[in-house]
Formats: sequence, C-alpha cells, structure tokens
Amino acid sequence: MKKLFTTLSNIWKIQELKERILFTIMILVIYRFVCQVVLPGVDPTKLDVASKTGILGLLDMFAGGAFSKMSIVALGVMPYISASIVVQLLGIAVPSFQKMQKEGESGRKKLTQYTRYLTVFITAVQAVGYVKTQIKPEAIVIDHSTFYILSGFILTAGTLFVMWLGEKITDKGIGNGTSLIIMVGIIARLPMALEQEISSKIAGNDGGLIMILIEIVALLAVVMFTILIVQGVRKVPVQYAKRIVGNKQVGGVRQYIPLKVNAAGVMPIIFAQALMFIPNALIGIFPEKLTDSWLHNYTDITSLTYSLTFAFLIIAFTFFYTAITVNPTQMSDDMKKNGGFIPGIKPGLATSNFIDEVISKITFPGSLFLAAIAILPSLAIKMGITQEFGHFFGGTSLLILVGVVLDTLQQIESYLLMRHYDGLMKTGRVTGRSGIPAGSSAAL
Repeated sequence: MKKLFTTLSNIWKIQELKERILFTIMILVIYRFVCQVVLPGVDPTKLDVASKTGILGLLDMFAGGAFSKMSIVALGVMPYISASIVVQLLGIAVPSFQKMQKEGESGRKKLTQYTRYLTVFITAVQAVGYVKTQIKPEAIVIDHSTFYILSGFILTAGTLFVMWLGEKITDKGIGNGTSLIIMVGIIARLPMALEQEISSKIAGNDGGLIMILIEIVALLAVVMFTILIVQGVRKVPVQYAKRIVGNKQVGGVRQYIPLKVNAAGVMPIIFAQALMFIPNALIGIFPEKLTDSWLHNYTDITSLTYSLTFAFLIIAFTFFYTAITVNPTQMSDDMKKNGGFIPGIKPGLATSNFIDEVISKITFPGSLFLAAIAILPSLAIKMGITQEFGHFFGGTSLLILVGVVLDTLQQIESYLLMRHYDGLMKTGRVTGRSGIPAGSSAAL
C-alpha cells in the first residue's frame, strides 16, 4: 500500500504526465456534461428514460445513458467506430487505400480525413432512424418536420463533437480518447446497474445480500479471466514454444516472435456486434412488415439463437481479423533481415508457412475464449441477474473496460519508467492490449 501511494505521488512529480491526466479528466467531464443536454424541441418530462433492453440496451450503455435521454450526443462515437472499421477494411481490399497506409504520416492524415467524412454520412443516416423510432411524437413540442431536420443536424454535430473530444484526449491527454469516452460511458451505468441488482435481490427475496456478494465475487473472477484474454496469453503451446525462437541475440537477450493467442483483440466482437445490430434496425424501420418475423430472435440477447449466432460470428471474425493483421510472410522476411531464424526450419517460404500454421492453431482457442466472454452476459441474465448488471459480466463492455484500463496504465507506466520511477505494478511492467510491456520495444 505504501508503494502504491509513493507511485501515485511520483505521477504528480512529472509535470507533463500531470498535465495530460488533468486535461483528460477535464475533457471527460465535459463529455459527461453534454450527455445530459436533451435535444431542442423535446419535452424531457414526456420522455421514456427507462433503461433500454436487448441491443438498444448495449447502445445505451456505450453512450453512457445519452441514448435513452435523447441527448444531443445520443449516438456517441459508435458512428465514428463504424467508419473506422470500414476504412480499415478498405485498406485491405482497395489498392489506393493500401498505398495510403504505406505512406506514413501523410497517408495516415488522408485516411483520417476519409474516416471523418464517412462518419458524417453514417451519423446522418443513423440520426434519421433514431428520431423516427426512439422519440415519441407526444414528446416533440415543435413542428415535427422542422424537428426531424434540426435533430439530424444536431445529432451529427454532436457525434463530431464527441469525436473531436476523443482526438484531443489522444493528442494532449493520456490514453486513447475514443476508447476512454466509451469506457467512461460504461462506468457511468455501473452504479445504477448495481442499485437495480441490489433492489431486485432484496425486494424479491431472491438471496438477499449473500447472493449479491456471490455475484460480485463471480464478476471479479470474470474480470481476471478477461484480463488474461486481453493481454493475449503470450505463451504458445508447449510443442511449439521451443521451436518459435529466433537464434539472434541482442544485448544478451534472446528474441522471440511475438505470437499471441488473441492477436485480434476486441475487434472480432465489435465486428460481430455490428452485424447483430442489423435485425433490430430493420425491425425499427419496418415495424409493421416485420411484426412476427424470425428477426425478433436476434433482438433478445438471452435467446439461444442470438448466442449461437453471436459466438459463430466472433470465431469467424477472429480468424479473419488475425489473417489481415498478422502477416507471416513479413514476419519471415523481418527475421531474415535481422539475422534470425527458427531452428530446424528453412528461411523464406518454409518459415512463413510454419508461422502461418502455428498462428492458425493458436487462434482457435483464442476465438473460443472471446466467444465465451461475449455470451457470458446472456448466461448471467438467464440465471436471474438483472439485464443492466448482467452486461458487466462479459461481452464488449467488459473487454473495453479491461483493455482501456490496461492501455492507459501502460502509458502511465512508460512515463514513470522514463523518469526512473517505479511503475504501478510490482514488476514494473504493465502489459496492455498490444502485448508489449511498457518501456520496452517490440522485437522479433
């Protein structure tokens, strides 16, 4: 405990780090403030601000409750994330985007600009659907046509403002701004979710405080398991561990190929979740035609159909995203250029094929772990936990929370180590989602 307080005091001794942390807190406070501002032309007293259920509940959680409050930033940063994913996929399929990815800083600026343009388009489309399906006509106190047009512009501007706040945090604060904004929104829902769970257990005589304590212990166990998954469990299977070692030594340290069980991170769940939002969107657009449609099976996160489909999509996207982000040929070439090799494997194509084979085999358990975490909330809700609190037992929300916290701690750790202070952990090495300890460089 004494070491922890000493480390925290050391943080404030580093002027740049202190300024970045204070700037980040200030921006996050501004974001939480604008989340409370209701759209102009809406009577707040006539709004149904009850927690959303199913897919809409997830969207409301990512927006920190702004979605259900009809806030000017109700759509949050999700359109920006969707645009980023699209641009990332274009970088794989379109040669011109591939070229921009290789142009360094200038190419990155171009891709960022395209992402912003696409964000405007996606937000405008989502804004129309939002005001049409989520705001009751009796809550609108001005001319409806004027309100729909005005709200479309305001919601688009709100998302762009949140996107700008996230970029400012990334540039002048600590951590990834967009991820921190989502994390703060999720954390903002935790007190209310816990209050609902306690009320449910006590009022319903469903185990009382004993059951609450058991659920909290179970939640902590899930968090620890999620930390292992997010960090990637960098060890490969024993039969390969001895072979996946480069013979090159730098400064007396043997270099390893950085293979991870979970190289795709949280992206497969985000991709899969985006697809699972489609049925609910279609039902919202065509409610009369799809009243008794089979699509309703995909709006209930506790249904077996939803869970199995979600798990399958996560496994598929894990292999897909790993294939496009981990390049065995490039790893093989880099090893050859640096004088490294895998004992018993010829350099070049044979090394590339060997690495690809190992990646395929270790990706499968990683995808199963991700799928298990993703469907845990539905299992928790089935076991009697309220839906609000159940979302924290896994899924995208928990992965984002754990991943963002680890990445932010990793950055703080780097500042401390560069100034020759002890880190936040006893080992002096916090490992983030990148799988690379803070203060050290990536190596083959």
